[in-house]
Amino acid sequence: MGIDERTLQFDFPKDNEELTKNILNEVYKSLLEKGYNPVNQLVGYLISGDPTYITNYNGARALIRKLERDEILEEVLKAYLDIK
Repeated sequence: MGIDERTLQFDFPKDNEELTKNILNEVYKSLLEKGYNPVNQLVGYLISGDPTYITNYNGARALIRKLERDEILEEVLKAYLDIK
């Protein structure tokens, strides 16, 4: 038959949206407090998946690893596009 041409839907649970936002804010603050450029560090993590881009300070690395990278990207994209 060939390649399945159906479009799959990805549903992100609403409960995770607030958790993702809170974790990103905490990680951002920790990176900033340690003197890093938080945006650059988060981009490095999102692109590579390497958690060493995130500091251990204040448990930031453990926090960011509670989230899947696709969850983070979804939140960032929604905020950028200003959609709910």
